Amino acid sequence: MADIHPFRALRYNPEKVTAKQVVTQPYDKINGAMQEKYYAASPFNLVRIILGRSQPDDNTKDNVYTRAAAFSRFWREQGILQQDAVPSIYPYSQTFLSPSGKKFERRGFIALGRVEDYANKVVFRHEQTLAKPKADRLDLLRATRVHYEQLFLLYEDSGEIDSLLSTSDAPAIQVNDEYGVAHRVWQFSGPQTIACVQARMRDQKVVIADGHHRYETALNFRNECRAASKESNGDAPYEFVMMTFVNMNDPGLLILPTHRVVHSLSSFSVDEFEKASRELFEVEGVDPAMDATRATGLLEERGRNGTALLAVTAHRAFLLHSPKPAATKFLSGLSSRQQSLDVVQLHKVLLEGALRLSEESIRNQENLSYVREPAEALAAVRGEAVGKQAANIVFLMNPCPVQKMREVALAGEVMPQKSTDFYPKLLSGLTAYALD
Repeated sequence: MADIHPFRALRYNPEKVTAKQVVTQPYDKINGAMQEKYYAASPFNLVRIILGRSQPDDNTKDNVYTRAAAFSRFWREQGILQQDAVPSIYPYSQTFLSPSGKKFERRGFIALGRVEDYANKVVFRHEQTLAKPKADRLDLLRATRVHYEQLFLLYEDSGEIDSLLSTSDAPAIQVNDEYGVAHRVWQFSGPQTIACVQARMRDQKVVIADGHHRYETALNFRNECRAASKESNGDAPYEFVMMTFVNMNDPGLLILPTHRVVHSLSSFSVDEFEKASRELFEVEGVDPAMDATRATGLLEERGRNGTALLAVTAHRAFLLHSPKPAATKFLSGLSSRQQSLDVVQLHKVLLEGALRLSEESIRNQENLSYVREPAEALAAVRGEAVGKQAANIVFLMNPCPVQKMREVALAGEVMPQKSTDFYPKLLSGLTAYALD
């Protein structure tokens, strides 16, 4: 069912620049300090295209999108970016340490995947998307007509595809990122190997791990191009998008939790929150001064038996587990698959129920922010974040198991935003897919 194809990747010319100078984290992970660092690294760093600096822009002639398009054209003209001579599939390996210090390797491959409507039940999403990021990415794609960043898709087999793409050859690209992750990319152009990979992928249903906004941008762009075209062409370049495919059974597939920081509430009472929570969960008071390591260990231990959430305020902390029957009133209309997820319990029962945050305000992040590191969340509520007022309350949680995410996705359901954090991220700038 999954229709994948080799492609002539647009890649940085190693005779002009080194990969270390030009690759970046995905655009939505780049903060202001990272953007400045990337700008300083090289005049050809990809940040100038995927997340350029804002200036007093003219809405039509000079803006982040027109500048990105100009960089894209100029770098190709100057040979900074070159297109490979033959269509290829690109095996991709990432070697990294988990937050606990354990070493992992995650393997996948980069290829083109056909852009499919969700209704076709080939590509499945698992998270909700927002209009604003999709509009931004669509404007960039219209201007450059190049997919510069990879989408992260999951398939499932017993390792046959990885075996087909295994090699002892030296990689075509090798670079370590700022988090110490070693990225290696090879180029496979043999027709027989490619045909075998295509055949094994045809029966696959694939799930978006990362890149929901960019996938739906590719959908919207495809639909625009179809409407503008005078003839139907199912193999037109806009019918495909660049994807990295990773086996769901890969031992290096690691999901981290994303913790919630609630801030700037007009009124907040710890006592009222505790009272409301005790009607919904079993609640245990725990040491409010615990560090991130202890908090993570406590969650992991209690999470083995079901839902476990840790709520921390400036001077108090609560372990919430074993949802009570009263919690179900906030979960009406949701399947048992979703109701069993910690992140759904947190959003529906605690954020919307106990704290009375509206679904719209959560979606717009009016009183909510997301952090990966538990220490950062604890610092936010304890007033230790420099230059910031202390948050009202933070919620720490366990990661979502990949099989539970898969079950929700294949059922055609979606989870709250930031439900999964696949680590590490795919680097941007290793390969690109030019439509022209």
